Amino acid sequence: MQLRYAFRLYPDSGQRTALAKAFGCARVVFNDAVRAREDARAAGLAFPTAGHLSKQLITQAKQTDARSWLGEVSAVVLQQSLRDVEAAYKNFFASLKGGRKGPRMGAPRFKSRKDNRQSIRFTANARWSVTGSGRLNLPRIGAVKVTWSRTLPTTPTSVTVIKDAAGRYFASFVIDTDPHADATRMPDTDQTVGIDLGLTHFAILDDGTKIDSPRFLRRAEKKLKKAQRELSRKQKGSKNRNKARLKVARAHAKVADARREFHHRLSMKLIRDNQAIGVEDLAVKGLACTRLAKSVHDAGWAQFVAMLEYKAVRYGRSLVKVGRFEPTSQVCSACGAKDGPKPLNVREWTCTACGAVHDRDHNAAKNVKTAAGLAVTACGAQVRPGLVPAQRDEAGSHGFPSEPRAA
Repeated sequence: MQLRYAFRLYPDSGQRTALAKAFGCARVVFNDAVRAREDARAAGLAFPTAGHLSKQLITQAKQTDARSWLGEVSAVVLQQSLRDVEAAYKNFFASLKGGRKGPRMGAPRFKSRKDNRQSIRFTANARWSVTGSGRLNLPRIGAVKVTWSRTLPTTPTSVTVIKDAAGRYFASFVIDTDPHADATRMPDTDQTVGIDLGLTHFAILDDGTKIDSPRFLRRAEKKLKKAQRELSRKQKGSKNRNKARLKVARAHAKVADARREFHHRLSMKLIRDNQAIGVEDLAVKGLACTRLAKSVHDAGWAQFVAMLEYKAVRYGRSLVKVGRFEPTSQVCSACGAKDGPKPLNVREWTCTACGAVHDRDHNAAKNVKTAAGLAVTACGAQVRPGLVPAQRDEAGSHGFPSEPRAA
């Protein structure tokens, strides 16, 4: 299993200049490759191969006056940029043919120097290394200071240097890990849990535990509003506007980092304490189009469930997703009678069949556990068949996670 470990970088002024050159050269090669393929498509010709593009856009381009500055950065960075184009077109065509899961992907687009995220990637043949003093030595850039928040379990296969919208630099390492070895780190347990995700409380467990929603975005709204107002008053293209833009980006990054840290801590606790977890497969994209859109985005359900997915695979746990059309809020968890839909303002209700009084969210969590096949009868048998192992999905992140993310 591949994981990403992200660490904060602190380059000096000369190294920031060198990184800016590398970002720019990688972006130019990417755009040149996209343009070459689009020109070939418009002319009705076959797409140029990766070898032809490498020779034309890198080797030969360095000999020209217009692209001679490509020789100032590592050639590996430029080659990886071409591979990114190949991967983007491969995913695009697979999406068109229906061979790729998830939402349909569009064709690769040109990158801009004003994009919020800039990145370059170094593979093993780039001969990057970690020095004895703990610095990250990158070709044509130098030894960059790194804040190591944890140790790398194995030798990384590649490193990606990222600059985000807030002007922060990160090094993201790809690590190959052994799930069987990771599973031994988890304590043995036979506990199972059903989780109902909400807005008033972020998560409600089937045992009645309610985990409050931190509402990081709501708490920072006043500060964000002030920073955004200051940005709107600055003249476009001025240095003061760029300073104000960074202030807004840093405020948003602080909110995103706090939310990610909360998700990591909670998901790790649930994985550590339970052998199997049941959770609803919520239609987050649809809920984000309602009047509750801001609160839905602030909760970050999709990110939280994605963390549960890859951590379950990594540590030998099981995650079961319950269908979004399962009437968990309409069924009595005591007798199984369906009592019909209820508006959101109804937080408690009494079953007309058996008279049991239910807390809406607690009852839903119990039904999620039952629907996932995790509840047991009095004789110890499961209500439904056995568990279905979770599938690993892409979950990239470049902040300060408590746990590494799946690559």
